[in-house]
Amino acid sequence: MTTLGVDVLRSLREHLRPLVAYHLFFTLLASSLLLPGVAWSLTSLLRRFDRPVVTNAALLDLLLSPGGVLWLLAAIGLTFLVLYLQQAGMILVAVKRRDNHYQLAFIALWQTLRRLPVLAGLVVLQVGTHLLLLIPVALLLGWLYEMIIGGLDPYYVLRMRPPALWYFLATAAPLTLAWALTAGWLYVRWILALPVATLENLPATAALKRSRELTRGHRGKVALVVISVLLVIVALPLLASALFDHVFTPMLWWLPERNAVLIPAMLAYVTGYVLATLAITFVGIAANALLSACLYLRLAHREPRPAPPPPDAHPGRLAWGVELAVLLFAVAQAWWIVNSFELRDDVAIIAHRGSSVAAPENTLPAIERATADRAHYVEIDVRLTADGEVVLYHDSSLQRLTGDPRLLHETPLEELRQFDVGSWFGDAFVGERIPTLDEAFAAVRGKSALMIDMKPDPGREADLVEAVLDALQRETEARRECLAHVTPAQAARCGSPDVSGETRLAVMSTGVLEMLKEREPDLRVTLLAQLVMPGTLDRRSFDALGLRHNRITDNEIRLARELGYEVHAWTVNDRSRMSQMIDLGVDAIITDHPDRLAELIRDRRELSDGAILLVKLRNWLRR
Repeated sequence: MTTLGVDVLRSLREHLRPLVAYHLFFTLLASSLLLPGVAWSLTSLLRRFDRPVVTNAALLDLLLSPGGVLWLLAAIGLTFLVLYLQQAGMILVAVKRRDNHYQLAFIALWQTLRRLPVLAGLVVLQVGTHLLLLIPVALLLGWLYEMIIGGLDPYYVLRMRPPALWYFLATAAPLTLAWALTAGWLYVRWILALPVATLENLPATAALKRSRELTRGHRGKVALVVISVLLVIVALPLLASALFDHVFTPMLWWLPERNAVLIPAMLAYVTGYVLATLAITFVGIAANALLSACLYLRLAHREPRPAPPPPDAHPGRLAWGVELAVLLFAVAQAWWIVNSFELRDDVAIIAHRGSSVAAPENTLPAIERATADRAHYVEIDVRLTADGEVVLYHDSSLQRLTGDPRLLHETPLEELRQFDVGSWFGDAFVGERIPTLDEAFAAVRGKSALMIDMKPDPGREADLVEAVLDALQRETEARRECLAHVTPAQAARCGSPDVSGETRLAVMSTGVLEMLKEREPDLRVTLLAQLVMPGTLDRRSFDALGLRHNRITDNEIRLARELGYEVHAWTVNDRSRMSQMIDLGVDAIITDHPDRLAELIRDRRELSDGAILLVKLRNWLRR
């Protein structure tokens, strides 16, 4: 086993060209037929549920339903089937001997597709067994969660990390570890099932039994080798990214800022990066397949590795054309990437709960600091009190900020006014009270605008909608009254009388979104989403989609541009990540540090065209 890694590398070198050919053919087949077919099937299944899935809770509810379980099983099964097809073909390429590399790749692809029923059965047995093992563990973990921390506000648990959380984790860790060890033991036991089914034409059950017999007495060594190869595969893209970022990228900054020099250099750089990415992806896939092939040959036939190709093996006439096509694809991809960079762009600054790093969240000092920090919008969370007043508060319970375990919606405004929500932040804010929405409007009047994140309690959604719309109307009247009693020179301090047009509303419920749009179609409403499951959301029903920043992709930006809504990223506090979001094309960034984002925007505006191009390139590499 000590030389297994060396034999995998030798096999990769000896069979490189036919493996590359098969990888290209399979990738073409998968990208044109298999993956689109899988995506279409899964999206069609999701549409049948006829409900939006934009939060973790909604996703969990979906997956726990009978239809959701079937969808999840289909998604996992189809994904692994494509992976098994890919691996089986590479095993065939490595083991079969033929003089023409590209004919070998075609034959391997055809023979792999003929083994589809057997591979599907293998997926059902192997993956299905692991899932069956997971079910009791997941149910037990869910029960423990409800028993230990289910009654606490989730946000309070995440932010404050009470003892109950650590007790739950300490209880859950042994269960999770036991499942991981059992699953790993099964994986090693059945690791040769795929090469056995592929090379010996055995049915799925017989392949699993044969793998169990072959690995008996060698499982510890096999596990060590598998883990080592996996670590290398994971490390390769990280090392490549670090090499480009820390070695090659700085070289571009030494070039003169002339487009005649900079553009070709960037084009060559991105072409190299694309080719390196393709190569690393191929090496990772091929190394995993060759590891299975080498293990099988050692344990079943006492051979160290697949035999090298015959001495007269050749790539065939097709080879140069295919490989030239790969190079042209890399160049075209690089050209598209470089030309997609826009030299000048901007983004709206939304202060998350006010400047919540400089002052207690959702308080008047946080709002005032956000306006001083040049935020375009001050995001606040609003809830209804027991007596129907709209106040600024995020959590459902008062425990995190006040230590009182009561729920906010069960407490009247007069009692809420007695709570100190500033002393937890610092001595300078001792005695700070929970403000009302009317007070928040007054604080931003003539200085900034509000983004009101509505957090209704179950059953009171319509009440909160009505209360917020009433507050908008009161603020409109207050501003008109102000404008009637000031000179034109003083009008700015009254703010715009078009409060509805100036204010943004944000919701995490499509039901509340529909209520708002039915009452006031012209209101600008942002749908906040933790995720978006394909096929479950009507993207024409809102004015902006607020996504967690790590969920925003080029495709999300493309859809937004096509359908005419904005994309807001939340919550971004790191300066480099802010820069990446700007270059990705988001319309607004929600941040706890509006001053930091304002400074970044100012700094980017001062850069030359060449410098901003290099910044955009670096941000693209770090996505």
